[in-house]
Amino acid sequence: MICLGIESTAHTLGVGICKSSGKSIRVLANEKSMYRPAAGQGILPRAAADHHGENFLPVISRALAAAGVKAREVDLFSFSQGPGIGQCLRVSCAGAKYLASKYGKPLVGVNHCAAHLEISRGLLGMKDPLYVYVSGANTQLIVGNQASARKSRRQAGSSCCSPRYSVLGETLDMGLGNLFDVFAREAGFAYPHGSEVARLAGKGEYFPLPYTVKGMNFAFAGLLTSAVREVGRKKTEDICNSLMETAFAELCEAAERALCLTGKKEVTVCGGVAQNARFCEMLSLVAKENGARFGVVAPEYNADNGAMIAYTGLLEHASGKRENISALAPNGYWRIDEVG
Repeated sequence: MICLGIESTAHTLGVGICKSSGKSIRVLANEKSMYRPAAGQGILPRAAADHHGENFLPVISRALAAAGVKAREVDLFSFSQGPGIGQCLRVSCAGAKYLASKYGKPLVGVNHCAAHLEISRGLLGMKDPLYVYVSGANTQLIVGNQASARKSRRQAGSSCCSPRYSVLGETLDMGLGNLFDVFAREAGFAYPHGSEVARLAGKGEYFPLPYTVKGMNFAFAGLLTSAVREVGRKKTEDICNSLMETAFAELCEAAERALCLTGKKEVTVCGGVAQNARFCEMLSLVAKENGARFGVVAPEYNADNGAMIAYTGLLEHASGKRENISALAPNGYWRIDEVG
């Protein structure tokens, strides 16, 4: 079965195509186009949605060409139903509905967070890991409840299932990616993005900043405020280093607590911030010290992308999920622990 997945939760319009064969899933294409706001600005929802609409057909055409398939040969369509920015979500929803209706194929709405988790688990060959999910708006420690979800689905049908995932801990205020991006804007960086914070951090020295961990939850607002106050007082490289090291240490402490609680023997980090080499290094040491295997997928599958939507769409369809196309609508607040 071939699935075309469309991602448009925030700044990225992504189109991925995956093919299932037996129990394996192969990525055939993973194309994207990113909305880039003006210097000093965050995402402007209407402008981002306009970008996605204007680039919808070109990105789909590139994906189909890269996969070597025709649109009529696609067996299943899927789209990022939520969570995300409402205006952006409506682009993938409307486009996917149109394609599914035009070609008479089924359509599956996919939870964006679950897609990050599933493609990481699948490509790494993991069975039951602790997920450290770190993106712009979301930062969570998650475990799967696949066994109970499968049992519930067999007993009650796909419309009534127990939650497939449980959140053990999460940010109490802002996501890790937003922490770095907001700091970069407040500090007046020419390129206000977390990757610039990471680049400068590699040249800096550490000094203490507020550190907030509450059980397996964590908070970053106080850390952000203190870091911004140091702008102009200390070297920018030192502030970036201290900001990044403190935030990552909070997550590593909470992740280690989650490992001790669950006894998991696998750990994967997923989401946009999973592209940060320093965080992967720190988390891999936590995993090693607790006898767990650590893994992270290639950066293209951690950044927002269409392949993860197609990949998860195939899994959802294979598990028996069927949807009424006309009833599907974006859900900007769809939490991972609400996925059945």
